Amino acid sequence: MTSDRRIRYAVLGAGNIAQVAVLPAFAHAKDNSELVAIVSGDSDKRAELAKRYGLELTGSYEELEEVLRQGEIDAVYIATPNELHKPFALRAAALGVHVLCEKPLAASVADGEEIATACQKANVKLMVAYRLHFEEATLSAIELVKSGKIGDPRVFESVFGHTVRPGDIRTKPELGGTPQGAVPPEPEVPHSS
Repeated sequence: MTSDRRIRYAVLGAGNIAQVAVLPAFAHAKDNSELVAIVSGDSDKRAELAKRYGLELTGSYEELEEVLRQGEIDAVYIATPNELHKPFALRAAALGVHVLCEKPLAASVADGEEIATACQKANVKLMVAYRLHFEEATLSAIELVKSGKIGDPRVFESVFGHTVRPGDIRTKPELGGTPQGAVPPEPEVPHSS
């Protein structure tokens, strides 16, 4: 069943990804989504972004539950530092609010599992904001594999790098990052025989 009603969103976090990608994207999603509120720990950013996007509802992180209730929010888009994904996802799910979270979902597997369990118990949807799920090349590759035209799929491992500026939140362990120059331990990956 489809609905003509737009999903009401609160964006949590007012950093680079929120300002450069998430908030502007709502202009292209007006048919099914509505930006209702911004929640951030920075009052200056909240005020500036509320003005830019014509929003009346903003709040601090401590006011999250009040903002979600007051704005009749259907879903949150979590665009905070990685270490804050879990507490905000759990708080939103506890109120029956769907969770769309920037990658990575959590700073650990255990935290990710806790978020998934909480969302399942609250009967809310959980999704990681990873755009490649919906790109044409990805969808075509999935269909090609499913068709059997290329034979049995194989598993491979890959490494992906990202240039990080000095002082970026990704270098702060307390926010779920890794100090520059440090190499995180390789995760244990089960291999089929």
